[in-house]
Amino acid sequence: MMPSLQVADELLAQSTQAARKAVDALLRMRRPEGYWWADLTADTTLESDFIMLQLWLYPPEGKEWNPPTRDLVDKAVASILARQLPDGGFNIYAKGPSEISASVKAYFALKVAGVPADSPRMVQLRERILALGGLQRVNSYVKINLSLFGLYPREYVPSIPPEFMLLGKIIYEMSSWTRAIVIPLSVVQAHNPMRPVPEGFTLDEIHAPGVSFAFQWETNPFTWKNFFLAVDRALKIWEKYGSKSIRQRAIKKAMEWALERTKDSDGLAAIYPPMQYLIMALDVTGVPRNHPDHLEATRQFENLMVNDGERFFFQPCFSPVWDTAIAAFAVGESGLAPPDALNNTAEWLLSKEVRKKGDWSVKRPNVEPSGWYFEFANEFYPDIDDTGMVLLAFKHARARDARRQQASIQRAVNWLLAMQSKDGGWAAFDVDNNWKPLAEVPFADHNAMLDPTCPDITGRVMEGLLAQGVPRHHPAIRRAVAYLRRTQEADGSWYGRWGVDYIYGTFLALRGLRAAGEDLREAYILRAAEWLRSIQNADGGWGESCESYDANTYVGAPSTPSQTAWAVMGLIASGDLQSESVRRGVEYLIETQRSDGTWDEDLSTGTGFPRVFYLMYHLYRNSFPTMALAAFLNAKP
Repeated sequence: MMPSLQVADELLAQSTQAARKAVDALLRMRRPEGYWWADLTADTTLESDFIMLQLWLYPPEGKEWNPPTRDLVDKAVASILARQLPDGGFNIYAKGPSEISASVKAYFALKVAGVPADSPRMVQLRERILALGGLQRVNSYVKINLSLFGLYPREYVPSIPPEFMLLGKIIYEMSSWTRAIVIPLSVVQAHNPMRPVPEGFTLDEIHAPGVSFAFQWETNPFTWKNFFLAVDRALKIWEKYGSKSIRQRAIKKAMEWALERTKDSDGLAAIYPPMQYLIMALDVTGVPRNHPDHLEATRQFENLMVNDGERFFFQPCFSPVWDTAIAAFAVGESGLAPPDALNNTAEWLLSKEVRKKGDWSVKRPNVEPSGWYFEFANEFYPDIDDTGMVLLAFKHARARDARRQQASIQRAVNWLLAMQSKDGGWAAFDVDNNWKPLAEVPFADHNAMLDPTCPDITGRVMEGLLAQGVPRHHPAIRRAVAYLRRTQEADGSWYGRWGVDYIYGTFLALRGLRAAGEDLREAYILRAAEWLRSIQNADGGWGESCESYDANTYVGAPSTPSQTAWAVMGLIASGDLQSESVRRGVEYLIETQRSDGTWDEDLSTGTGFPRVFYLMYHLYRNSFPTMALAAFLNAKP
């Protein structure tokens, strides 16, 4: 039903006021250098792994463990316990259920740090772990970590051989983040360390009775899973009887590869797990703790720590380029900031353009380097999604040297066009990184072995390319349109790989399609809009649970500012400018805005690895509602 003119005018006035407050708030948050950078938080597994790393670095003597970092360990313990759920377990996303791997990691970390096993919290946690299936149910990386301390049978953890470094370019068939994790981890595992734990320490009490530790083979012998399990069995024989010289050559190559990628970077791949495993790899290969490589690896890892006297937690990585590009686009789209407000932002973003070849160039060796990464520095890993977002930010953020900026934009456009996969979509870091059998290797249960194309990134890249002058009839755009049409779900939505979940994918797909000039009266676009309207919450907002990834379909949740903003922008992109759904969505954003122009959000709306690791981007709650209000104000019936 169409709102009356009086109601519409009043809503426009309220939206303008809310947008102005939101823009002012965002500009207050910007750093003097021109960039935005908010917290990026996850679950307790990061603090649990920190305690494990301290145990690795400072082995106990006898029954007691008192590392020189005891004060930090105690803070990590308090940080973990503060997030324990009423049922005793630990979750992997805000307000989610207990999850077995996070709960076991926490139990190990708390117990080794000195929390008494018979304390009420530990008893409750132990009971919850057993109810979830016990230690045997954890993912492979937890098993591998525990095996390094003799707490999980080595024969029942996946082997990660460094010899794959000698097999040509096979490592580049793994996703960039898996590659960066398993290469240093393979060095650690190859040394088969058995690091000490406090005398008498075990995890026997969380072993599920009668449940085998052995790998579970499939009944059909001719499957990729069984093939890789057979390979794993052969690898364990190789580890005992294989050539030591070949192994040493592989270890040397793995370490050279990893250390090379710490240059011009915030650490190996600039994310927590590879940085942690690199420290451990340096240790097992005998690099002294005072060696520059060891000191630098430790410094980079510790930079992820937030320890400000009130809070203690680890960020999985830094997100300044991502935060900056989104916020700058939101501010620019509003038209409510001074013309030169984003000049410094443009200069800062230009300084972060990648100008050296990284892992992506293995499949695109003749392409000039460009693109933007996610963090402050990560030259080997420009991110396709970030690059598309920066191109959108450059619609409004103008550098002082226009010629320099245009040259950067053209390089980025050319790079993105070259990074389109064969299926017409775009992935996060690589091209055609989709060899599905690899997802069946025993250590692939982090659900991110591959980096396939996805609708959310494809929609954003389309919009970014079109915003910078790529014509709608360009073959890459037409292939991308075909990709989105092909990947639409039966209910009209699109899957969102990097944001939770179908609301995110649908909003970005629709924006990309609108920018590409698709007829908004097409049935598939109308179906997407109707799907968005059908899942609107009673309060006028939208929300979606991380459980959607487990269910492979939309699972509702309480409304959040970011997901409401996505839905509103998706509807507007579909051509729905004045429906009651759009009006109520905008009203939700206005009504939930705080007096200082910001919003509150306490659910995880970002995705790391679906079903395994989720993120809370603390700027999403402000940048996306600002963008949605701008889209509403700019919409023309």
